[in-house]
Amino acid sequence: MVGKHSRTRIFSSPAGIVATAAVGVALAVGGTVGAVQLVSGSDQSGQVALDLTPTTAASSLTPSSPAVTPSASASPSVTASPSATRSQQAASRGRERTSSPKPKPKPTVKKTTAAAKVLDSGSCGASFYSDGQLTANGESFNPNALTAAHKTLPFNTKVRVTNPANGKSVTVRINDRGPFIDGRCLDLSRAAFASIASVDVGALTVRYEVLG
Repeated sequence: MVGKHSRTRIFSSPAGIVATAAVGVALAVGGTVGAVQLVSGSDQSGQVALDLTPTTAASSLTPSSPAVTPSASASPSVTASPSATRSQQAASRGRERTSSPKPKPKPTVKKTTAAAKVLDSGSCGASFYSDGQLTANGESFNPNALTAAHKTLPFNTKVRVTNPANGKSVTVRINDRGPFIDGRCLDLSRAAFASIASVDVGALTVRYEVLG
């Protein structure tokens, strides 16, 4: 605590009054407010009393409280999460998309079969048969197979048989012997005969070609 100190000086000359005023200004600039009292004595003319007692309370001289510092436990400020940004697309994605090209069809290669060589040809009578157990080459007879019987041609020889009346033809494989009737050189299976003529005919004249 700063004690209160009172002291009174009396100046009688004008120079003293000016000096007193200067002292008051200096005290005011220094932060201490003084009360200047001019006292005129009844018995002392021309004298001025200057009261230099500081009027500032002791409590006012107490240094101001320091600024409150933020508590260390204060939660840190929450920063806004950055907005999601889309990376720039690659240049190729900016191009106009086109439908995937359709695969080009492979060129069709026509398998050309070499024309069978005709070894012999002629005309004769042909008939058909549908019954039998074994053929001359040891096969089981099948009336639905395209086979035929001939008197002398080797087994498995291919013969093209054509009906000249309608132009229909069929190729048969020789696997049997016959027919044993004059005027006939071929005895066709029922299926082979039916492919060129009606079975109701029974027999007809055909054109044959022995293929090599």
